[in-house]
This record gives sequence, structure tokens and C-alpha cells, in this order.
Amino acid sequence: MDLNLTLQHPIMPMTFHNLQPQVIRIAQDAGAAVMAVYAAMPALDNIQHKADGSPLTQADLAAHQVIAQALARLTPGIPVVSEEDGASQVHRQHQGRFWLVAPLDGTKEFLARNGEFTVNIALIEDGHPVLGVVVAPALGLTYWGATGLGAFRQSSQETEAIRVTSEQKRSGRTLRVLASKSHMDPETQAFLNRLGPHELMHAGSSLKFCRIAEGSADLYPRLSPTCEWDTAAGQAVLEAAGGCVLKLDGTPVRYGKPDVLNPHFVAASSSLSQRTSLS
Repeated sequence: MDLNLTLQHPIMPMTFHNLQPQVIRIAQDAGAAVMAVYAAMPALDNIQHKADGSPLTQADLAAHQVIAQALARLTPGIPVVSEEDGASQVHRQHQGRFWLVAPLDGTKEFLARNGEFTVNIALIEDGHPVLGVVVAPALGLTYWGATGLGAFRQSSQETEAIRVTSEQKRSGRTLRVLASKSHMDPETQAFLNRLGPHELMHAGSSLKFCRIAEGSADLYPRLSPTCEWDTAAGQAVLEAAGGCVLKLDGTPVRYGKPDVLNPHFVAASSSLSQRTSLS
């Protein structure tokens, strides 16, 4: 995969490498829009619902507007597919490039006011997430990663490179397994039971991928429904940090499928996934 692809910009050519800082800024601006709505709670009482019954807030819509408009200016030749724009789904293809966006991932966490919601932006190329940015605005955290460039975490104090926990460092320690705060189900519980001794940890939204990427967790099985925009940015960060996101048949999760729903998957460090039964 060519990471020095020239992306058409209205002012100047832009390479894959120097695209990343601007996408980070766009995601952080969207995070600020989310926090403006968050600050108004608990006065927020006009919650709408999408066709699938999931909640929709003004924060989802505000972040969508920020991201869609900014990416259209930044890379006018690359379509933006957003969770909050049904008409954009036509651009979700298994070949070529498109942006894949979850303006607010973890709306239930947002409404619960636990801070574990994120803004997700991913660049998909030929079905694979090659760049991802995950912003957790309430926690003051930004994660990003790209193929061949590594993964990073930014807080108010510092920016640092991150990496999954190596097999050597994990040796002798209890397996740290992440589960969703909002989506624990019998199938996931059965998977956890088969793992044997482990420490169960909880996190919301795409932060689960980032926790593995930074080395603070080891494994995240997801055996209940997710959509492509929920996972693409987190997968890009995790893979850039040395991890992987695999379907239960051991092949990588891909994007631009006919169905926007993801298959069941397990996210983990690469070394750990090789010896963890996925089925």
C-alpha cells in the first residue's frame, strides 16, 4: 500500500503523512462541539431516536457537521461516509478511498455522563483502515495511528508513542479483558468463561481499541452488533500499535462491505491473538 499517495487539496498537494495532523484537529474540533452540548446537560431532554432505536442527540449532529464540512474542504476528492448521513452510504465501497466517521460513538455513555464517548474518523483504502483518529473529549485524550507511521496518545500533559503489550511483558500476568459497559450479552459471557482466569475491565465506545493499543488491556471480544463506523478508527489505531482486529475465522475485519454491520470479532495484540481461540 502506497502511503505517499497524493491527495488533491484546493491549495496544495497533500501526502498521507502530513494529512494526519489536520484530521486530528478536525476530530478535536468535533469533540469541542460535542462538549458544548454535554455542558448543557441535564437540561438536554429532547432526545430523538434513529430507525434502529439507538439514541440521537444534538451532539451527534453538531459533530457530524464539523467533520463533514472540514473533510470536504481538506480532501474534496474523497467522499465522507458518516453515521449521521444516510445518503453518504452509497460511497461505502470495498475498493477505493473514503472517510468513515462516527461523529459521536457511545451515545449511551454520553447520556449516562460517564465521559467514555468518542469522536471517530478513519480513512479507508481498499477495505482497510489506514488512518484513524479517536478523540475522547470529556477525558482530554486523543489517539491516532496510521499504517507505517505508528500509534500515539495525546493528553493535556504530553504526546507519546503507544504500543500493545508484548507477549514477554504479559507473561505470567492475568489476561486483561475488555467488555462493553452497554452491550454485555450471553454469547460474550460464554466466550469469557472459556478464557479461564482473567481480569474483566469495562470501557465505552472505541476506547476499548485504544486501551489495548496503549498496553493497558489485552483483549476485546465483540460478539454483539457493531457498525463499520463504530470500529474503523479504533482498528486503525490498534493495528498501528501492533495489534489486530480479527473475525472469528481469523481473518481481518474489512470495510465497505454490502452490509454495514460488522461480523463478530476479537481485538487483541497480534501475539496474543495467535494463541487465543476465537471460536
